[in-house]
Amino acid sequence: MKYKSIRAALFVPASRPERFAKALAAGADAVIIDLEDAVETGLKAQARAHVLEFARGNPGAAFMLRVNGADTEWFDADIDLCRQCPALSGVVLPKAESAAQVARAAAAGKPVTPIVESAAGVLALAALAAAPGVERLSFGSLDLMLETGTAPDTAGARLLLDHIRCQILLHSAACGLAAPLDGVHPNFSDLEGLERIATQVAQMGYGGMLCIHPAQVPVIVRAFAPPPDQQAWARRVVAMADETGSFAFQLDGKMVDAPVIERARRILAAAGGQSGNI
Repeated sequence: MKYKSIRAALFVPASRPERFAKALAAGADAVIIDLEDAVETGLKAQARAHVLEFARGNPGAAFMLRVNGADTEWFDADIDLCRQCPALSGVVLPKAESAAQVARAAAAGKPVTPIVESAAGVLALAALAAAPGVERLSFGSLDLMLETGTAPDTAGARLLLDHIRCQILLHSAACGLAAPLDGVHPNFSDLEGLERIATQVAQMGYGGMLCIHPAQVPVIVRAFAPPPDQQAWARRVVAMADETGSFAFQLDGKMVDAPVIERARRILAAAGGQSGNI
C-alpha cells in the first residue's frame, strides 16, 4: 500500500491559532495541531473553536489533529471536530492502548496514528497495529519513561527505548503500515543530539519523527534523506533493472535480485526521485 511519506511532523498548540499558518510554512511534511498536552484544561473548548475557525477559513490547509485521550471528557467533542474539518489528513490518538480506542478515533473518517506511550500500549502493539483505520504508529517515549521510572538520557533509557522502537517497527511492518514515527526530542536547542537520534531511527527503518520546534524540521528532514552515495547506487540499480528487464543481475561484483531492486526504488522514492511504497 502506498502512504504519504512523513519525515518531520511538527506539533503546534491548538490554543495558539496565530502559529497555525507559520507551522504549515515551516517545511514539515505534516503539521499536527495539538488539542492534548499543549492545551490547558480550561482552554479545551476555545482551542477547538480556534481549529474549526482556521479550517473553515483555510479549506485547502491540510493538517493532522492530536485529540485528547479516549478516556477523557474531551474526546467525543474532539472527534466531532475532526468530522467538521474536510481537509484534515489524520487523527493522532495519544496514549493508545486498545483497538477499541482506535475504532472510536477512526469514526471520524480519517486515518489514525496511535501514539504508543504507556506500558499497556506497548503490550497492546499487535492489536493497535492490526486495528482498522490505522495508517502508522508513533512512539511517545517521554510519557513511557515517566510511567516506568526510567531516567532520561542514560544508557538504561537507551536500552529500553530501542527495545520498544524495535517492537513498534516490527509490528508496523507485519501489518503493512507506513513506517512509524519516533517521539519528540524535547531539547530543541540540542540539534546535534537530535541529529544522532534521527539518524539512528532512520537507519532502523523509521519514517520520521515528531518535533516541537521549527528549528528541528530541517535537521530531521536531512537525517531521513538517503545519503548521496546510496542515491547514486540506487539510480544505477534501477537503471540496469529497467534497461535489462531482469530481476537478477550482477553489479559491482554483487548479486542484485528483486528485493535489492525494490530497496533501490524505495531509496529513490525517499529522495523524491520516484514514486514508490514508503
